[in-house]
Amino acid sequence: MKVEYHPAVEAELREIQRYYEERSPGLGTQFIDEFERQVLAVAAAPERWMVVTADIRRCLMRRFPYIIYFRQVGAERIRITMVKHQRRHPDFGRERQ
Repeated sequence: MKVEYHPAVEAELREIQRYYEERSPGLGTQFIDEFERQVLAVAAAPERWMVVTADIRRCLMRRFPYIIYFRQVGAERIRITMVKHQRRHPDFGRERQ
């Protein structure tokens, strides 16, 4: 399964990584590693994750309080639309495609 990212996701990941690195050196890298593991799990079985709205699904990260939102685009492609802290408003970023 091919994975593509919304243009804003890269900036979100850099910001989150920077935040964790400031708290504890190496923690930002651990966040990125966990994110990449979760994306691989999503790509392996996208239908196993909870549906949020019509075609948007979510994956909760295990170690960090973040949610990965994605949608399946065609039979062999998923699009990561957002990475957001669990305490953000539920409607934040829903308009992303």
